[in-house]
Amino acid sequence: MQRSQWISVFTGVVAVILGFGYLILVQLLDWRGGEMLPAPVDLSFLF
Repeated sequence: MQRSQWISVFTGVVAVILGFGYLILVQLLDWRGGEMLPAPVDLSFLF
């Protein structure tokens, strides 16, 4: 294989590893429990 093909394979493997890492991180944060609530909106500083 040529150098450019090795680089593309390497970057693809890195992308897959980062994707799996992100999914694992999200699952761990979700597993902690607690209700997912949006941030409170306080518009008092505008008036």
